[in-house]
Amino acid sequence: MIRKLVPVILAVLGTGSGVAAGLMLRPAAVADMPTPETITAEMPSEGAQDTTKDTGNTEFVKLNNQFVVPVVTRDRVSAMVVMSLSIEIAQGNSEIVYTREPKLRDGFLQVLFDHANLGGFEGEFTNANNMDVLRMSLRDVATLVLGDAARGVLITEIARQDV
Repeated sequence: MIRKLVPVILAVLGTGSGVAAGLMLRPAAVADMPTPETITAEMPSEGAQDTTKDTGNTEFVKLNNQFVVPVVTRDRVSAMVVMSLSIEIAQGNSEIVYTREPKLRDGFLQVLFDHANLGGFEGEFTNANNMDVLRMSLRDVATLVLGDAARGVLITEIARQDV
């Protein structure tokens, strides 16, 4: 009796977790996406100050080399993703980025490989939800390596080439 019940329980658990993952990772509805008009309307006018973010004391450091991430499907490389990253940091901390760049690159590559292994570079890999998940993971690594100086990670270029 138990031997027949175990596969049914596993099937129900697998289906439930698959549905939950699908709901969490689904793209935003088209109606929820901002239009160019709403984006322009929400931007502060020239001379106005945006009080939601204090960007006056931040700077951006572009990492020197691009990141190359293989996308593996059925034990074969099916595509290559190439991306460039910049780090948003507190003003005056650019030197710390360059001195810790090897550690940053190692952490970023691990995040990118994990993202690729989870299928993050398949299908519509540039949709907003997918990119936000990737940016947050990269920011977590930057904060771990750089401390409070790190404020964010920008994906400045991304390209995928199927092989």
